[in-house]
Amino acid sequence: MKVKNKPVDKKETKDFNSLLKEIKTRIQQSQAKAVLAVNSELIRLYWDVGRTIDQKQTKEGWGTQVIPRLAKELSGELSELKGFSTRNLERMVAFYRGYPDQFAIPPQAVAELESNVFWSIPWGHHILLMEKIKEHNLRIWYMQQILKNGWSRNTLSLMIESRIHQRQGKSVSNFAELLPPSQSDLIQQELKDPYVFDFLTLQDTFHERELEVGLLKYLQQFLLELGQGFAFVGRQYCLELDGNEFYVDLLFYHLKLRCYIVIDLKKGKFKPDYAGKMNFYLNVVDDKLKAKADAPSIGLILCQNHNKIVAEYALRGVEHPIGISEYELTRALPKNLKSSLPTIEEIESELAESIKRKKQE
Repeated sequence: MKVKNKPVDKKETKDFNSLLKEIKTRIQQSQAKAVLAVNSELIRLYWDVGRTIDQKQTKEGWGTQVIPRLAKELSGELSELKGFSTRNLERMVAFYRGYPDQFAIPPQAVAELESNVFWSIPWGHHILLMEKIKEHNLRIWYMQQILKNGWSRNTLSLMIESRIHQRQGKSVSNFAELLPPSQSDLIQQELKDPYVFDFLTLQDTFHERELEVGLLKYLQQFLLELGQGFAFVGRQYCLELDGNEFYVDLLFYHLKLRCYIVIDLKKGKFKPDYAGKMNFYLNVVDDKLKAKADAPSIGLILCQNHNKIVAEYALRGVEHPIGISEYELTRALPKNLKSSLPTIEEIESELAESIKRKKQE
């Protein structure tokens, strides 16, 4: 007897998919908490090992040779364990000395661990912060950014090298005048000044369109420099208005701010009329693209340099939130390093001398 297939019940299918989604979400949340708990326990262990060794060295006068000896014995007796080499044990001691009071608290429940920035940072990130950042408060700032943005160790290294802590929230803007304080502060912290596009290779005679094409060619690096939450919408995005067409250089949607972000790329110095042009673009974007649930669209004018006072005056009376930032195509060298580097003339002179000596030989 042939059994007829049961007709597909759309409601049942919808309910099943909803159930599947709910269970998958719970599993993923549980997995995330498990990873977090394992990581926090590992960090606590490393801190405690560092504390124990430091106390023995300080109170009982044990020398530095105790660390290589410990590493050798641990690798022999607990061969399945990794992470207890001489170098890593030394790092654990440095870790404890860097944060002697931070971890001297009772164990916390898994759910509470998410609020503790120290436990949530992977060991490799802690090592990098200890090597690169000496100021305690600055380390804490970077820890918070790691959790907020989900930076990998390589990304963290790039952010430290580009001095993001000196650039974050520095854009000239009118956000405070046009937006509620909480929203204004959030948006201000999302923008930088200057932006560093050192992944590009452009000659000094480049055109604005070349800059635009180059940024999209290296879109991943560009998005990394912009920050978390930027979703690319389009390049030379066409805005139609009463039979006329206007083109926005770059259009993004920010997933966290829930608004469109219009970016205008300019070569050379900032000019006051750039603000008026951006205000026009934002009027059209808000009218044509912005949904009811979206926040007001934001403009970001990127130029090679700007006079802060001129930029602030240009934004007075503008109706829409706009930020003005500089961009750099090469990362500026520290003054002490820059002064120690040879000039082109010195290099050419040294090369000529070298060739002359070789001929004489």
